[in-house]
Amino acid sequence: MKVTINDVASQAGVSIKTVSRVMNNEPSVRKDTFDKVMAAINELQYQPNAAARNLASSRSFSIGYIYDNPNAYYVIDMQRGMLDACRKHGYELIIHPTNAKSPGIVQEVLDLVQHSRLAGLVLTPPFSEMPHIAQALEKIGLPFIRIISGSTPSPKLSNCVLVDDFTAAFKITNHLLELGHTDIAFLCGDEEHSSSGERLAGYQAALAKRGIAPNPKFIVPGSYSFESGVKGAEQLMQLAKKPSAIFACNDEIAAGALFAARLMNIAIPKQLAIAGFENSPFSRQTWPPLTTAHQPNVTIAQQAAELLFRHTKPNASKTLSDKQPVFIPELVVRESTAVSE
Repeated sequence: MKVTINDVASQAGVSIKTVSRVMNNEPSVRKDTFDKVMAAINELQYQPNAAARNLASSRSFSIGYIYDNPNAYYVIDMQRGMLDACRKHGYELIIHPTNAKSPGIVQEVLDLVQHSRLAGLVLTPPFSEMPHIAQALEKIGLPFIRIISGSTPSPKLSNCVLVDDFTAAFKITNHLLELGHTDIAFLCGDEEHSSSGERLAGYQAALAKRGIAPNPKFIVPGSYSFESGVKGAEQLMQLAKKPSAIFACNDEIAAGALFAARLMNIAIPKQLAIAGFENSPFSRQTWPPLTTAHQPNVTIAQQAAELLFRHTKPNASKTLSDKQPVFIPELVVRESTAVSE
């Protein structure tokens, strides 16, 4: 039979109201009482029903995740990380796919907050990079955390979990340089995503450190898609002076570039080295497997939700002033850039 709050109260020898106060992390609960109730919760493996708690309380026990991202693997990892944190704290996760370019996107987000009685929101690109979304949420006093590309914590980037795409892109480009490549091309992602600009800047900085001026023809605009990688590689390999290596802005683009190269009978990595970014399943499903940068999306999402929960509790500070976590994706070298021994 399902364990109820009544069972927890009986086990701990306290009232139902006291159990509720403990679950809501109210500061007036004595430590010995808190420990006693938590012991009963753990022993009985009590799982509170967040929907029922929403109805019975003035507090909300739901947070939201809105997204518009063509990379299904990224979205799934974000959901996994947030759900792990929600289960730990007894919250529900409301998932809302939408079109970031919709002219009514701000009102759509505000309607979601109101209709679902959200306690807070986690924003990922492109929403985390849209100032008008942040301003609208600040105006109604709703806590939110942004997952955003950046290398240096800044007061202008409050409420953020930062992903240092610049440093990771520098490492990938430097890896290719150390292999002897100097003609390195870059396949861009969607220009409206700040991650695209940060990764391009890291690529350019690594070349500049070696005194290499990037060839403008080697920097190809595109989007975060397999098809964009195919088109970009085809364009590059039609040049009179061809690159010896390609750094793609994510693994999906890199997989497309690899596919195109194989159709052109180009040997990877002997004739062309290819690297991606993010360490998504795409990087492991290609042949040869892709060199990439491991971006721990599940952990990033967990951290973002944990930060948000600190500010959904009663008497929480209205100013989200936590130290901004910074994640640096780590270089993962595979056969697409180095011949296996």
